[in-house]
Amino acid sequence: MQWNLEQLRLFVSVADQSSFSAAARQLKRVQSAVSSAIAMLEADLGVTLFERSSGRQPVLTAEGRALLDEAREVLRQCERLESRATSLVRGEEALLRLAQDEAMPYQPVLASLQALAHRFPLLEVQLASGAQGDVARKLLERRADLGLLFHHEDMPEALERQRLGTIEMVTVCGAGHELAGKDYADRRELARHRQLLMAPQGSRYPGGEQISPLVWRADSFYAMAELLMRDLGWAWLPSHVAQYPAYQNHLVELASDWTPPPLVVELVCRRDEPLGPAARWLGECFAEHLKG
Repeated sequence: MQWNLEQLRLFVSVADQSSFSAAARQLKRVQSAVSSAIAMLEADLGVTLFERSSGRQPVLTAEGRALLDEAREVLRQCERLESRATSLVRGEEALLRLAQDEAMPYQPVLASLQALAHRFPLLEVQLASGAQGDVARKLLERRADLGLLFHHEDMPEALERQRLGTIEMVTVCGAGHELAGKDYADRRELARHRQLLMAPQGSRYPGGEQISPLVWRADSFYAMAELLMRDLGWAWLPSHVAQYPAYQNHLVELASDWTPPPLVVELVCRRDEPLGPAARWLGECFAEHLKG
């Protein structure tokens, strides 16, 4: 087949305008050139696209109606190709791989991703969520370009980090736990009951202080919440995790004499791989939505 994109553009324009002359004016062509291009397209495709009667506007045939949407889609694909190429020339990424701690507050993250889709409509995004340590590991192994995680002291030197905001921590137990019936639980009272902490022991996350001799550890705040719902201890959780709809009426926030400092949310990337425009823009968007 010898048809070309110019013929498809003329075909769509004539169909939209219901007129060879109007299409010619819109695309700044002479009418004879438009008529000739449509005739050649019909010959290449082996179908008649328009019914032509003297003194009447061209009307799409059944075959023309069937092929019109296909022609529009081919033209849209070409526009996407040209736009993607232009983005690459400007240095914009074709793909952005984001890894996040699964306990990130989901509303700010989703709001930022929604804004990214509008700002960079052709960008492909791969989103991965994982428990503690997964985000840094993906970055180190070059399986992610950008990471969202909670600050801890043992960050690998190969990673660059930027503070975005903070998240409040709360002291929590299950609704059926012995502590749930107390108006106040000081450190001595908390120490009498099993404490759930983030793993591993050397993670040095905020809220990682052991004050009870009996400890269970998990690598996920959501896993800890599931254990709390079964009255297996008490823990410090990010406030949005404790307030997650699935945990309502199952977890109780405790008044206590000490709560860990807020979790610090950080944007992380590799030092040896500068971020592209989309990644930098998304980082600024995260910072706006995670202010604290």
